[in-house]
Amino acid sequence: MGNFRRVPIGIVGASGYGGVQLVRLLMDHPEVEIVYLGGESSAGKSFADIYPHLAHACDLQVETLDPDLIAHRTEVVFLSLPNGLACHLAPQLIEKGCKVLDLSADYRFQDLSTYANWYGKERQDHAVASTAIYGLPELYRDRISEAQLIGCPGCYPTASLLALSPLLKQGLIIPETAIIDAKSGTSGGGRQGKINMLLAEADNSLGAYGVASHRHTPEIEQICSDLAGHEVTVQFTPHLIPMVRGILATVYATLRDPGLVRDDLITIYRAFYRNSPWVKICEPGVYPQTKWACGSNLCYIGIEVDPRTGRIIVMSAIDNLIKGQAGQAVQCMNIMMGWDETLGLPKLGFYP
Repeated sequence: MGNFRRVPIGIVGASGYGGVQLVRLLMDHPEVEIVYLGGESSAGKSFADIYPHLAHACDLQVETLDPDLIAHRTEVVFLSLPNGLACHLAPQLIEKGCKVLDLSADYRFQDLSTYANWYGKERQDHAVASTAIYGLPELYRDRISEAQLIGCPGCYPTASLLALSPLLKQGLIIPETAIIDAKSGTSGGGRQGKINMLLAEADNSLGAYGVASHRHTPEIEQICSDLAGHEVTVQFTPHLIPMVRGILATVYATLRDPGLVRDDLITIYRAFYRNSPWVKICEPGVYPQTKWACGSNLCYIGIEVDPRTGRIIVMSAIDNLIKGQAGQAVQCMNIMMGWDETLGLPKLGFYP
């Protein structure tokens, strides 16, 4: 036991909501040790000053972003930065031998022209981006295990794709009929001050945003197309709901075989996710709630069929900051390192 060595970990963008979730999760992980916290606006500050509730547990200081320093100290680096920044840092870290998990959108797209169209930034790192694997373990576990660079999915795509994947992979729906109606808590907007996130603005109100134009749309469509084997277009509408954390995605689609009943679909979903410890398929007539997943890396899926309209309705509930962000990144790291993918991750939510 005396020779046990923990893998040194770096977190860049440690002061944001994604960063602090990573710190909390990785401090409890039995195989790793956080040795570097990095940031831009927070550089030079003690992490305890930013998050006083962690002062007794984390005495690290947030440091400037120096790729040589990061690579010298760490083996695995999590990039929890705003979109458009990781693409400058990741290639340098990859070249120096680090494994990199990016929580932004920079490495989610196989075609960087799609990224440029939706995120407004031209990219030069095509060679590195072509090696990135999309970090949804339930679909790409084998590829993740051999990757050096992971583009971790967005929170809405995670909930939406876990709901849709069995239907598209098995050819059970008419793909172009897929409609995703999703609601997210305000933490999905990050920690920066934004008027629409103020309590006075968001409380006691529910509204859609990014209608027909949300950046997660092409990400969802890319994976749907991969699953279906041809180009798929979906309708995706996100909503902001006045709670801190959680996403509920309700997905509607027309079944190819109107004779399929709810129990058939539940059986299909359970078979599809039989080797996925973080996906739980609800019993017939049980529909998931965001509170069930709060604080955990779980995704709860409920299924209903409406024989009157010939549609399936799939409801998917996750914690947007855990399975939708930091927890999923840790799950991917576990797979990359050859560890049990449940290692160091919360298996039950906080309730009530």
